[in-house]
Amino acid sequence: MDFHRLYTEKKTRIEDTLKTLIDSYRSYPPTIFKAMEYSLFAGGKRLRPVLLISAHQLVGGNLEESLAMACGMEMIHTYSLIHDDLPAMDDDALRRGIPTNHKVFGEGLAILAGDALLNLAFEVILKNALKYPNNLENHVKAGFIIATAAGVEGMIGVQVVDLEYEGKLPEPDTVEYIHSHKTGALIEASLKAGVVLEGVDEKTEKAISQYGKRLGMAFQITDDILDIKGDISKLGKNLGRDKVKEKATFPAVYGLEKSQNMARELIEQAVDDLNQFGKSADFLREMARFVINRQG
Repeated sequence: MDFHRLYTEKKTRIEDTLKTLIDSYRSYPPTIFKAMEYSLFAGGKRLRPVLLISAHQLVGGNLEESLAMACGMEMIHTYSLIHDDLPAMDDDALRRGIPTNHKVFGEGLAILAGDALLNLAFEVILKNALKYPNNLENHVKAGFIIATAAGVEGMIGVQVVDLEYEGKLPEPDTVEYIHSHKTGALIEASLKAGVVLEGVDEKTEKAISQYGKRLGMAFQITDDILDIKGDISKLGKNLGRDKVKEKATFPAVYGLEKSQNMARELIEQAVDDLNQFGKSADFLREMARFVINRQG
């Protein structure tokens, strides 16, 4: 299996579908679409949508049925980045190698661009669900998984905790909660939504969910590590922000070396979670290794 070729093919399909979807919704006022597209098409790994369609394909799903949902997931992720970068949050000036949304369009429009992407995500997901009346219940279940991961029980809730713990001495339980929900929630939801679309059994859903939890945690730990020792030209964002803002991170609690070991162990466990799928899960196994070895 040529992982990088397959990954590129899936990314390209996601990119093309995102452009088609945005064009189909484009209307007045044009400024909001400029701000939305600025961040949505600024690059990125498209990790979450690729995971969603890959999980769906793993259990026999048709790519056409999950593509729009996967794009909705990417819109949610992009909205979260726009809002994370705002002065009231992380106050970042650089994202994916270009100025952050609020630096280009102003804070007000950046907030609205994030809001618009979040709302559009669910418009896209629900409109797509109606195309499959015979599978509508599974589409609703998958959409609910995504909504929960993006809401107060997931990403938004953890952002509150992240803000509250700035400048405080981080504790292991708090850091693990933040990391498992901040990045982990949407990564796990992407995978889980993909398999739920096919109405899989509890064992399959649990295995994919566990893989997603561990992958998400390893991804966020790696992010923490890269903030310390990464390459700004590859990361596309300023380094050392976690230390400046005294964020609750794994290196702050466990140190750099132990954090690296923990991330590697999580990836090994995530790969083992896929044992029941045999060789058909090779792409997801390689994705886990890609996450731990990435430089940006």
